[in-house]
Amino acid sequence: MVDFKRKIQDLRISMSEIISMVDLEELKNEINSLEEKSQSPDLWKDGKKGSKLMTILANKKSFYKNIDQLNSSLETYFQLSQEANQEDISILEKDSKEDIESIEIGVEALKTELQFSGEYDNFDALITVSGGAGGVDAQDWASMILRMYLRWADKRKFNVDLLTNSPGEEAGIKSALIRIKGEKAFGFLKGEKGVHRLVRLSPFNSANLRHTSFALVEVIPDFQDSVDVEINNDDLKIEAFKASGAGGQSVQKNSSAVRLTHRPSGIVVSVQNERSQSQNKNIAMQLLKSRLVDLEMQKNKEKEDELKGEFVSAEWGNQVRSYVLHPYTLVKDVRTGYEVADVNSVLDGDIDQILVEFLRFSKKSLN
Repeated sequence: MVDFKRKIQDLRISMSEIISMVDLEELKNEINSLEEKSQSPDLWKDGKKGSKLMTILANKKSFYKNIDQLNSSLETYFQLSQEANQEDISILEKDSKEDIESIEIGVEALKTELQFSGEYDNFDALITVSGGAGGVDAQDWASMILRMYLRWADKRKFNVDLLTNSPGEEAGIKSALIRIKGEKAFGFLKGEKGVHRLVRLSPFNSANLRHTSFALVEVIPDFQDSVDVEINNDDLKIEAFKASGAGGQSVQKNSSAVRLTHRPSGIVVSVQNERSQSQNKNIAMQLLKSRLVDLEMQKNKEKEDELKGEFVSAEWGNQVRSYVLHPYTLVKDVRTGYEVADVNSVLDGDIDQILVEFLRFSKKSLN
């Protein structure tokens, strides 16, 4: 009985903390404003803009509804536990077991939701993974990191576009660029930027010696649907080339891949995932616009730190996370101190808790 009453009380405290962090009146006003905008005929002249607004509206309404329902349920259980005798509480505890577990999950989900306060957290994410210091081992490590994000996205039912993939000579990849599309994709993944370090027995060393490899991960929001950037054609160098691959049918004989170089900024973007050169060029232009917007944001130091962080080389001393496969198994985030012993599950895409721990850490750092 005591445990049940304490659990209800602890959950009420958690809900009180959540409500204190949310201006419910302002949230209701935002919902009403968005509902008014959604009724405007002009909104649907641009299908993407309309869909984006409806997604934001649905998310805000769901968030408000969850707070209201969870808080109401907890208050009901609290009143019942205060008024009931010991026998009735024992029955209540037994009958409400599944409901209380569902409320606990809901409260944790709200806590996670509150971590997404960044201006671009709702955007899709563009992720570049590059092999760093460590030769073939580093290129193999980069492909393992890429697979980790692909598996994570798959578990969340997010869509992924492989935009560019440059294979290594012997194994792995030199670099790859992917777009992950899903609810709060950038919000979840923004903390992944930086150097990821691997310690293992090298499969590419005849003596099977312990080897340290590095991979660099860059993450920026995908601004393609929300900004209109004018690019002067005279500032662009456009090149067509054959898409690289592992050989056989995967290598295209025609020059369908496209590389864009923006001369004023020095930004280079290449895309090879589509068979049509025009399709690749359109995607490359979208990516270039996102990178130009990101570059503009970096002029503000605070924005730079939030979105992409300062450039770091993929070598010793700059890692944000270490993955150790030998002589023991451990994944440790250098910034948060959070550790996971099951390295294989992490490399198989089970990184949700690592991502959430960083969000909580960065949230506290801002307070």
